[in-house]
Amino acid sequence: MLRYIGQRILSMIPTLLIIVIIGFILMELPPGDYLTYYTMQLLAQGNESAEAEAEALRIRYAMDRPAYERFINWIVHFVQGDFGESFAYRKPVRELIGQNLLMTMIISLISLIIAWVIGIPIGVYSATHQYSLGDHFFTLVAFVGVGVPGFLLALVLLVAGTRWLGFVPSGLFSAQYETAPWSLAKFIDLLKHLWIPALIVGVTQTAGLMRTMRGNLLDVLRMSYIQTARAKGQKEGILIWKYGVRNAIHPLIMTLGMSLPSLVSGATVTAIVLNLPIMGPIYLQAVRQQDVYLGGTMLILVTVMLVIGNLLADILLAIVDPRVRYD
Repeated sequence: MLRYIGQRILSMIPTLLIIVIIGFILMELPPGDYLTYYTMQLLAQGNESAEAEAEALRIRYAMDRPAYERFINWIVHFVQGDFGESFAYRKPVRELIGQNLLMTMIISLISLIIAWVIGIPIGVYSATHQYSLGDHFFTLVAFVGVGVPGFLLALVLLVAGTRWLGFVPSGLFSAQYETAPWSLAKFIDLLKHLWIPALIVGVTQTAGLMRTMRGNLLDVLRMSYIQTARAKGQKEGILIWKYGVRNAIHPLIMTLGMSLPSLVSGATVTAIVLNLPIMGPIYLQAVRQQDVYLGGTMLILVTVMLVIGNLLADILLAIVDPRVRYD
């Protein structure tokens, strides 16, 4: 197992390098660059010195150099912890990520926990009570959860909260705590606002887990070894949770690794609707404005989380299923 983990970690290096190169090329492919976008903004505002200011910024950010030189310089500084400076925000990328990454991970982790704690037990219930009233009800709820996008739920909650519930479910802090230093009162205020985006982001994940768990467990419970154990008098609870769920959960473990990048990217559209200070909207803006250093750093973070997630999923699968062996 240790040898396998070591090989997987070593294989991450060329994978990450290839993805970073491809991502940088894709950021450079559209015509123009961030300074073209910025110059157009200045001209639209009537700034007569737009061209001179853009040229000064071009020299400052080394945009006058070839793309491969800027890429090599960025990678060399990246491994030293210097992620470059954002064109749009005029701030170090490390500072921007540090301000928003923690909130993104908190929301995503809570949403993931909500989805697994609620989705798996309901999926098990639906499979063991097939075609019952409860199964039909949870199936309907799951279909609605999968079909309705998260940003639409955010819009509905935004309207309902404003008109009927007496509060605006926007942001993660009240106005008086947005720029205030951390304190116990600010933390309590965060908890009051945090459950809304976490619940919205977790709805689709919960619905998907419910349907997947139900279908997998129904297939497992029809297998011959389950029928044999039942015929020998094995208790139904042990039969379902120790043998059935343990084998039915395999695909969910694999999807768990795919969900780790959301810890960085976040629910972008939902975050825009609810005005959440997380990484998703910043990533979207960096791509749209060709903010290469910020967008490239975000791409590396998402890729690292994906590779780590797949590695953790393989390890968890080997722990859950003793039939899996790695030489």
